[in-house]
Amino acid sequence: MSSTKWVYSFGNGKADGKADMRNLLGGKGAGLAEMSNLGLPVPPGFSITTEVCTHYYGNKNSYPGELQLQVEKALAQVEQIVGAKFGDAKNPLLVSVRSGARASMPGMMDTVLNLGLNKETVEGLKARSGDARFAYDSYRRFIQMYGNVVLNIPPHKFEEVLDDIKRARGTTQDTQLKPEDWLECIEGYLAVVQKAINKPFPQDVNEQLWGAIGAVFGSWMNQRAITYRKLNDIPHDWGTAVNVQAMVFGNMGEDCCTGVAFTRDPSTGENAFYGEYLVNAQGEDVVAGIRTPQHLTVKGKQQNQSKLPAMEEVMPGVFGQLNDVRLKLEKHYRDMQDIEFTVQQGKLYMLQTRTGKRTAPAALKIAVELVNEGVIDKKEAIKRLDPASLDQLLHPTLDPKAKKDVLTKGLPASPGAASGKVVFSADEAEALAAKGQSIILCRIETSPEDIHGMNAAKGIVTSRGGMTSHAAVVARGMGRACVAGAGDLQMDYAKQEMRVKGSTIKAGDVITIDGSTGEVMRGAVPTIQPELSGDFGTVMGWADSMRKMKVRANAETPLDARTARKFGAEGIGLCRTEHMFFDATRITAVREMIIADDEKGRRAALAKLEPMQKQDFVELFTIMEGLPVTIRLLDPPLHEFLPKTEAEMQDVAKGAGIEVEQVKRRAQQLHESNPMLGHRGCRLGVSYPEIYEMQVRAIFTAVADLTKQGKQVTPEIMIPLIATRKEFDILKEMVDRVAGEVGKQSSVSLKYLTGTMIELPRAALRAGEIAEAAQFFSFGTNDLTQTTFGLSRDDAASFLPDYMRANIFEHDPFATLDQDGVGELIKIAAERGRKARADLKLGICGEHGGDPASVKFCHRTGLDYVSCSPYRVPIARLAAAQAAVEGEKDIEARRNAA
Repeated sequence: MSSTKWVYSFGNGKADGKADMRNLLGGKGAGLAEMSNLGLPVPPGFSITTEVCTHYYGNKNSYPGELQLQVEKALAQVEQIVGAKFGDAKNPLLVSVRSGARASMPGMMDTVLNLGLNKETVEGLKARSGDARFAYDSYRRFIQMYGNVVLNIPPHKFEEVLDDIKRARGTTQDTQLKPEDWLECIEGYLAVVQKAINKPFPQDVNEQLWGAIGAVFGSWMNQRAITYRKLNDIPHDWGTAVNVQAMVFGNMGEDCCTGVAFTRDPSTGENAFYGEYLVNAQGEDVVAGIRTPQHLTVKGKQQNQSKLPAMEEVMPGVFGQLNDVRLKLEKHYRDMQDIEFTVQQGKLYMLQTRTGKRTAPAALKIAVELVNEGVIDKKEAIKRLDPASLDQLLHPTLDPKAKKDVLTKGLPASPGAASGKVVFSADEAEALAAKGQSIILCRIETSPEDIHGMNAAKGIVTSRGGMTSHAAVVARGMGRACVAGAGDLQMDYAKQEMRVKGSTIKAGDVITIDGSTGEVMRGAVPTIQPELSGDFGTVMGWADSMRKMKVRANAETPLDARTARKFGAEGIGLCRTEHMFFDATRITAVREMIIADDEKGRRAALAKLEPMQKQDFVELFTIMEGLPVTIRLLDPPLHEFLPKTEAEMQDVAKGAGIEVEQVKRRAQQLHESNPMLGHRGCRLGVSYPEIYEMQVRAIFTAVADLTKQGKQVTPEIMIPLIATRKEFDILKEMVDRVAGEVGKQSSVSLKYLTGTMIELPRAALRAGEIAEAAQFFSFGTNDLTQTTFGLSRDDAASFLPDYMRANIFEHDPFATLDQDGVGELIKIAAERGRKARADLKLGICGEHGGDPASVKFCHRTGLDYVSCSPYRVPIARLAAAQAAVEGEKDIEARRNAA
């Protein structure tokens, strides 16, 4: 019986794996294998599969029995290709050990470079390279990385040793230190390790290797990786691969460098080579933002007004080779690539290729250009786009007419404008954002530990790091505005302030940043909403031609309705009439109606409201120009409209001509222990039919007036919180009666639909009998989720994070539809409803209508439309198109299988 293959080798122009094995080899391993197969210069190595990670966590942090032998065999192959031996004192093979999950998680897991160095092998490296400074620098880096990643020693312990040596030598640059300085640094680092773990730094190279492999697997479950996966919906059970690769050195001298590049600009999508490099450095220096890097191209250097020479100028021959690799990889993968490289003594080596993270504008531009170039078709372009990222396009930009007090300028690392209070720690950013404050997170440089604060902040500023630093890459992925490498900012965490050109900005002061220009400004600067055109319009046009489902918006104000139309909404799927009641000009009349003792008093107050309600509907119908408008009759319990303060109570009493005590008594009478399940929705219509009558009359008189003007109107009247057929019958009879009265008075034949919201499990289960009378169902998934789980949306926020940490819930059920439970009820209601009424119109109008995963579920369930907030309409349009394309693919797969 053949044993499981746990290790896959690559290098020397061939590989055991290939690009489509990313689930097994991780993204990095699959990329290295594919580049090897393409004949690109890849240092040899091997990938330990994600299945080992699964085994590791499923078997008390232990490895499969055959793994050690397979690793030894793969390591021997690397030794043969390189012509060096692991642990050999005279000719040592050194390796890097890196993580590589199947989904890109930049900076979230651990890396160890220069592994295989000890007191003996460092002398062999020195003799072989002829460069004592390089050898000792490489060893001290290894002790620091291994000490931090494997032995859990805080990095600042090592940094303090190095800072002391630099201070004693009167220098600020690592590159100015001599070999004897690095030897002193090594002794200091070894002493740090001895003190921290009470034993010497491991000198056995095999112990080093397995320690690093264990640390990379261990880092899959570190807090920052868990947080990143939650933010990006990456399953915890995917696991990571480990890549062990022969070291190549970018820090051997001035003919060496290391860099990160994108085959197109990840901020704008422009088809231009984009990236950064550092001479005489190792890869972590670029990504960590420890030194401010230089630009690859002369064009990039000029655009960013850098005085440092571009790689194109310093190493024109190698740059030409790198550009050839760029073109070859993009053509092969048919997408923009993010690549890492090292140049050792004038020779180029490729260390990584993966699909590059990009901003939403860049994603659209790249998709459109790849279609125009004939590289991919429109369906492929639509499939590749992340619907949620379109949110970035709707971000405000600075008003060009506004006055700006520019403090400094950094690199435009992630587009968009943001204003907020300055904070200097990720924890504080998260805490203040949770209280509803707008925050700008200011750091010397961000690290993966800051991920939660970056997610909470409106924008990010760093004083160090470049366009490919951690801050820049993560901010672009999150859609946060970011200015990186603003070198004039001197941040002082202890004093909680930053200084720039004579100005001091303290924690809590408001600043504005423009991630598109790199400017950092004092105070709040006005913003304007973006114009959507060009690539956005092209892609949305493709999406609209592919999708089967309509997309409507939840809107009740003229502003929301116009915004919805601008973003391509095909009607209003939910007009919440109660929002109209809270208007300052009418709340008093609403309150008078509520405190009235009898029907006569209520009708008198409602008579004041009716013309206002009618005008609301006239405006909405006019803006929607004949598109369907679904109007939900009053839903919340009446006590929500009652005054809370003494002054408000006196105003109501005065307006109604009664005593304040009477107002207080009525508020007491209406108080409910559990209002969500109380006297609300259709139950109000049954108890106080005059309320719904007024609303229905306002709707129909608006329809009649506009119809007489020759305008087309498509009203859909929705009765909320129906649990029984009888409730619906009583209220539908009233709707039809009022429609008849208005039609007769106005001599207009009124066309309308009457339907209900399905938001109670009983209604979903009895959908067949309700559909005999109702012409449409709209699934109110906010309340349907509450009533299915027995959860209060307002109260659950305090413990939902515990449920997600314990993996009871994979997602917040109020953000992403619970397809197994709530979804099952929707399927039952759709099936039973359509069995009773074949032309039953089905839609969804909860917050889930703008969630891509929920939209795709709605498509598969056969709904006619989704309705969401106006700003999520483009997201729903794209998600609906993707659902249609995926559906076609599934049908084709089933056909082929048959």
